[in-house]
Amino acid sequence: MALAAPALRRYLLLLAQEHLEFRLPEITSLLSLCGGKFSGEQEIRVNSPFWILNIPSEEMARGLMKRTVCAKSIFELWGHGRSEGELYASLKNYPVDKMLPYLQSDSTYKVYIHTFNKTLTQEQKIKKIDALEFLPFKGKVNLKNPEHIFWILEDYGMNPNNVPEEPFHLYFGRWVRILMFQQIADGQRELIESYSVKKRHFIGNTSMDACLSFIMANHGRVKPNDVVYDPFVGTGGLLISSAHFGAYVCGTDIDYNTIHGLGKASRKNQKWRGPDENIRANLRQYGLEKYYLDALVADSSRPIWRKGMLFDAIITDPPYGVREATRRTGSQKEAVKSIERSTENHIFVSSNYHLSDIFFDLLKFAAEYLVMGGRLVYWLPVYRPEYTEEIIPRHPCLKLISNCEQMLSSHTSRRLITMEKVKEFKDQDENSYLLDGQYMPYRGHNSFREKYFSGVTKRIAKEEKDNQK
Repeated sequence: MALAAPALRRYLLLLAQEHLEFRLPEITSLLSLCGGKFSGEQEIRVNSPFWILNIPSEEMARGLMKRTVCAKSIFELWGHGRSEGELYASLKNYPVDKMLPYLQSDSTYKVYIHTFNKTLTQEQKIKKIDALEFLPFKGKVNLKNPEHIFWILEDYGMNPNNVPEEPFHLYFGRWVRILMFQQIADGQRELIESYSVKKRHFIGNTSMDACLSFIMANHGRVKPNDVVYDPFVGTGGLLISSAHFGAYVCGTDIDYNTIHGLGKASRKNQKWRGPDENIRANLRQYGLEKYYLDALVADSSRPIWRKGMLFDAIITDPPYGVREATRRTGSQKEAVKSIERSTENHIFVSSNYHLSDIFFDLLKFAAEYLVMGGRLVYWLPVYRPEYTEEIIPRHPCLKLISNCEQMLSSHTSRRLITMEKVKEFKDQDENSYLLDGQYMPYRGHNSFREKYFSGVTKRIAKEEKDNQK
């Protein structure tokens, strides 16, 4: 006899108002990592800071908050409405037996008010709290160290220039703490500051922002004891976020100096890198050295790994040719020899590593070396006037999970692509990109550098013209 699925409980998620496109894929990925799933019945207003989720247990809600950097807090939702009357009616209909464990006479509590897009006076706040006297509170108020904290949350919309008198939505719930004596209401938002690139020992020109690094690890569903690989490892910023979540990390890069921490420094007022500026030192800085496997000098376009499914996740930021060159090993002489040996489907060796080839090689590598269910997370640069979903590289072994945009300029952006391995790699998948002309749309990425700088040139010319007026 099949066991009945656990009853879903309603929770209110309070989200940060940044990286809006990345929030839903992160929450969806983390729910699946915790053993749940995102239901199509969830009450989601994508740009709103308030989402109502159906989650099977408080343990799963805590698991979500232990990982997310896009959400601030989560609450067991006791009532909500579009007016104070609807909110109070909703609270009166909430089962009393679910309230009572948190309202006992030997407990302490506090009621906190949070408003989005409006500031209330202390008098207005007290009036709203007093209006909840119909709830069966039996404990004592403790403003400094309460055992339970309840929140009234009010949503006054997204337009700061047109704030309504009354909120569009009102919510009341019990704050779900991760730690018993936790007094702040942030999921893992503190990681953004503690892992800031500004404080990091070893950085480069393209070291990834800490918040985005953790978002990428969450999109990749990185978990303890995973093996995570970055084929364009650079200074190892993406390894740090995965190691923080308990994964063993490794990477490769074609740049010998970067791997070994040699050469000119990227920091202001520092000419050369110090002897202990390297990837290992970065992980040591955060107490994560035990998760560091190694970083190798290698060309991502050439195979160095034994055959087999080696990695639980591949998380990377390939070079776009803007601040870092797109290079591969080889010479024109090798290119001529390869042409002589080539067959119809052979990919010629070239000293220029085109973006279209980078992405194809990356997907082919992921299809072959990811475990089943493993994820590939990478950045894809795009020229916005020409963007269509057809230019996103595909592979028959990989399923597209999410596609989120981060603006770089008015005409360029990069998209965070998350793919999951759903089919075992076979020899016939080796050159699947050649089938049905699928490879042709990817070639548009090869001119990204020229298009990027054409926009910069036009902007500078416009600024100079405006200054002459």
